[in-house]
Amino acid sequence: MAKLEYDETGRLLFTEEMKEEYTILIPSMAPYHFGYFVPMLESEGYKAEVLTNVSFEVIHEGMKYSHNDICVPAMLVIGQFIDAMKNSGYDINKVALMITQTGGGCRASNYVSLIRKAFIQAGYEFIPIVSVNAVGLEKNPGFKITANILLKLITGLVMGDMIMSAYNEVAPYELNKGDTEKAYQEVNKSLHEYFHYPSRKVFYHPTKLFDKVLKRFSEVEVDRSIKKPKVGIVGEIYVKYSPLGNNNLEQTLRNEGCEAITPSIMDFFLYTFDSSRHDIYKYGGRKIVALTYRFLIRFVEFRKGKVRKLQKKYGFRELANYYDLRSFAKGYIPHAMHVGEGWLLTAEMVELIHMGAPNIVCTQPFGCLPNHIAGKGMIKKLKKNFPESNIVAIDYDTSATEINQLNRIKLMISNAKNNL
Repeated sequence: MAKLEYDETGRLLFTEEMKEEYTILIPSMAPYHFGYFVPMLESEGYKAEVLTNVSFEVIHEGMKYSHNDICVPAMLVIGQFIDAMKNSGYDINKVALMITQTGGGCRASNYVSLIRKAFIQAGYEFIPIVSVNAVGLEKNPGFKITANILLKLITGLVMGDMIMSAYNEVAPYELNKGDTEKAYQEVNKSLHEYFHYPSRKVFYHPTKLFDKVLKRFSEVEVDRSIKKPKVGIVGEIYVKYSPLGNNNLEQTLRNEGCEAITPSIMDFFLYTFDSSRHDIYKYGGRKIVALTYRFLIRFVEFRKGKVRKLQKKYGFRELANYYDLRSFAKGYIPHAMHVGEGWLLTAEMVELIHMGAPNIVCTQPFGCLPNHIAGKGMIKKLKKNFPESNIVAIDYDTSATEINQLNRIKLMISNAKNNL
């Protein structure tokens, strides 16, 4: 069994020995994307699983082991981890936890500390926590973001965005109920096999797979004779993408006769790269790091460009170009505003309006200050510039009643249908 090792601050480390013995647990957030993290990590010698526990116990454990004023994503992630330790049958002496850390002004940068504190209170202080970040906040000898992992991560996120977009575009109009889900399960299986391949194959041969995936979704029989309102979903990254965090918002919109549009998760990472690059030039730092971020943005846009060509070929809505998206924030919010989702949130709302989806649900954790500024705070100006815009801001909190959230969403949908 791996020996527990600590750094000079007393932080428990994830060691090389643990890499061989331990299973890394990843919280669920983006269902179309996170599943690919498992084969990616397995191809690099790690054992990993994405958690799927979403019962009320998750909320109960989160409220029990975190402060009631902390934002709901932290509460749910903590609750999901602790519930998994208690009820999912893992060997608690051979598991580690993984969580991302942006390093920005958002409280998400403190999630690692909050999880660690909660696990000490719950009696799991011997479980290591791995922070995945690009700013050197915490390092572990047993986990490194290599070029191979980064390449697969970029490909997986772009792939997830493409599938999420195609699924949401086809599912509301399918002639035979369940056909879209069937197509998704088929492509999902082949993608898991794909990410087990060496990085060289992932680098050179993704376009054929992109084509195969979109072709399969294009084969789903649809009936578009019934016009349905397009409803965009924006907001804080966790409650925007997580069915656990937003009470399964995408499915709710489909059940109400709408077509959900959720913007790309990859654009959030490009936004963080761009923000870090901006800070280096503004406040000082290593220029080589800024150039690396610039290269990554261009590389991702190159890969997204391949996807856009295929989406056009099969008649699907195209993924946004990051540089176009960036320009949408001008006149509303400065690009220096990059706490939390920052200017990206505003830009996504403008983009949705331009693409014919003026109906928008702005999801935000209760008390999320960056979201209130960049999301709720921009609604008045957006409505002034775009009178057709129909935007509702929904606060998500463990103590908030789902029926109140649903009523406000239904009111927005009612207005959307009247404006068709």
